[in-house]
Amino acid sequence: METGLEYMQELFQMKEVDIKEYSPLALAYIGDAVYELIIRSLVLGEGNRQVQKMHKRTSSVVQASAQARMITALNDRLSQEEHAIYKRGRNAKSFSPAKNQSVSDYHKATGFEALIGYLYLKKEWERMLDLIKEGLDTLGADGFQ
Repeated sequence: METGLEYMQELFQMKEVDIKEYSPLALAYIGDAVYELIIRSLVLGEGNRQVQKMHKRTSSVVQASAQARMITALNDRLSQEEHAIYKRGRNAKSFSPAKNQSVSDYHKATGFEALIGYLYLKKEWERMLDLIKEGLDTLGADGFQ
């Protein structure tokens, strides 16, 4: 059975690319979008309300400081491969400055997003979602319980 991603690749005739060829910032690019979509889905699942309130709820969890706290708490749960991907993302030289976030949090968040992007592209969605759930649980009241 074809997954949504496989169908998209076929429909748009996307070429197959080895995940290892992607730069850590490319992984973070897709990981950022995937993570935000998951969080927006969770926020929407909390019930209908004003878009501004949904945006504020989403922003509190997708900001770099929240992602940095999540990945710090998850560090011991990562495999060697996952940790290596995280470190590559964290250490990547980004040309966009951290907006209203510490540079340290911004780098950790980039590593987190690279890991999410990597797991997404590898189609390891259960692992990706489990890590996100565990990470959100560490945020306490700000997370999704």
